[in-house]
Amino acid sequence: MDNNIKISINGQGVEVKKDTSILDAARQIGVNIPTLCYHKDLCIAGNCRVCVVEVAGQKRLSPACATPCEEGMEILTNSVKVRNSRKHIIELLLSEHNADCTRCYKNGNCELQKLASDYKIMTSDFIPLVPFKHYTIDMFSPSIIKDDSKCIRCQRCVRTCAELQGVSALSVAYKGDMMKITTFFEKAMNEVNCTNCGQCVIHCPTGALTERNYIEEVWEAITDPSKFVVVQTAPAVRVALGEELGFEVGTRITGKMVAALKRLGFDAVMDTDFTADLTIMEEGTELLTRLKGVLLDHDQNVKLPMATSCSPGWIKYIEHMYPEYLGNLSTCKSPQQMFGALAKTYYARARRLEPENIVSVSVMPCTAKKFEANRPEMHDSGYRDVDYVLTTRELAIMIKQAGIDFMSLEDMSYDRLMGESTGAGVIFGATGGVMEAALRTAYELVTGREVPFQNLNILPVRGMEGVREATIRIDNPLKEWAFLDGVELKCAIAHGLVNAKKVMDAVRSGEANYHFIEVMACPGGCLGGGGQPIPTSPEIRAKRAAAIYTEDENMPIRKSHKNPEVIKIYEDFLGKPLGEKSHHLLHTSYTVRKRY
Repeated sequence: MDNNIKISINGQGVEVKKDTSILDAARQIGVNIPTLCYHKDLCIAGNCRVCVVEVAGQKRLSPACATPCEEGMEILTNSVKVRNSRKHIIELLLSEHNADCTRCYKNGNCELQKLASDYKIMTSDFIPLVPFKHYTIDMFSPSIIKDDSKCIRCQRCVRTCAELQGVSALSVAYKGDMMKITTFFEKAMNEVNCTNCGQCVIHCPTGALTERNYIEEVWEAITDPSKFVVVQTAPAVRVALGEELGFEVGTRITGKMVAALKRLGFDAVMDTDFTADLTIMEEGTELLTRLKGVLLDHDQNVKLPMATSCSPGWIKYIEHMYPEYLGNLSTCKSPQQMFGALAKTYYARARRLEPENIVSVSVMPCTAKKFEANRPEMHDSGYRDVDYVLTTRELAIMIKQAGIDFMSLEDMSYDRLMGESTGAGVIFGATGGVMEAALRTAYELVTGREVPFQNLNILPVRGMEGVREATIRIDNPLKEWAFLDGVELKCAIAHGLVNAKKVMDAVRSGEANYHFIEVMACPGGCLGGGGQPIPTSPEIRAKRAAAIYTEDENMPIRKSHKNPEVIKIYEDFLGKPLGEKSHHLLHTSYTVRKRY
């Protein structure tokens, strides 16, 4: 049966699949219809009406995003009626919008600003309402700033929080001109079950939701001669930073990024991938220890499945939503926090620096990392382990502020000592990466052989499905792990907190019988984090993922336990995985939180 239909757009005939939206049909032939409430990641809302078009035979204009094509439709996307309607809608939005654009954090990357520019809204037929309305700015969260004066009530943030994350920390309140986006009982965002993931930020078309930035604080530290400023960069940053600085999506710019950081004046430029490798040593050992406790010792106090703890958005989510499973979380800190603790202990001792003079900065794809660095338990070095967290976007701003011609930079390498990493550390940036890195090491430690997958690529744990499952059978293990012979290690991978809910509900109901679970709070994992370049889409995230796996395959060492610097830090400082010192510096505990 033929599911194609024929329509015309602006007099041009086009054949599309039945039920294709007018918006998608127009894009197929290169006709751009402006949108505000529409986003590829989200359900159709059709509430901004910027995308209206004229359909022959219909009295009212139709929203292109929410109207399916029908056989024989004659559509006009640029008639006088359409242009006037769009112009008035944009003018109405601007009348209620704090249009102090030159001082807005989203200046130059605001969808409303672009529409006003494209349609040349020079004057307004409507009275500006901003001076007469009471707006609030919520700056209490260490991660996210919410400015109601810049909100256009498109509800993309509300749908993001509900559909992608299943959290619903944001919702719509009141009606008519009193309508607003708010939280439970209009509490500050740091008082509700917001996970700080920042997905609302990267899906917001204006400056109503932005990350709380620490650019000036970092500049002040860099220019203070009494401070030694170290910086670490997360794996996902190297495949996204280029998007802000003129490169194609998915371009790997690791060497240029390191060169730029050195130009900015950081005293030491190091790699979070180093502590990602360290995380695998600690977390892999913890998993094997738990398996031994359950399968050999039959210890009822040992919790399985064990869940990864690298994603701070996921950690806060489980603290709110599934507090009875906090014992199932790995006690390992995230690589960011491990790095911070070691920077002010191991690194300080090796470089003969006073830890109080070290300022630890991290560049992350994640806004939740700002919250994580601010957690009161993250002071195991005797100081705040990570002082400032910058997003990928914030680093791009600093590079622009410094006048650095990023494209012309020669590649440079990370500094030694906490700067060497493996391909296993790199793939932490993609969903399934922590699981794959852990399996590469754990399987080899147990069997003495590499994982039985071609070129170390464990393809069953890769992909963009919301929930994936994989099983790896352990045969002929080394003598000390004989109790694992024939065990099928059952793993689950989820990205996006709405998918984490599916996995945890299956565990709670007893439907699932996993040994190991990886959860990343953001779609695609860290490469789709709330601190990454805007815009985001499934296609963009797929290109970043491909770049991460290419980086992994080009690394000379691709297994965490083979990292020579990791081997050295255990010999010189930590002793052994799960040892006394590593337990103190690299492990943590969790907090039961209220559910609002």
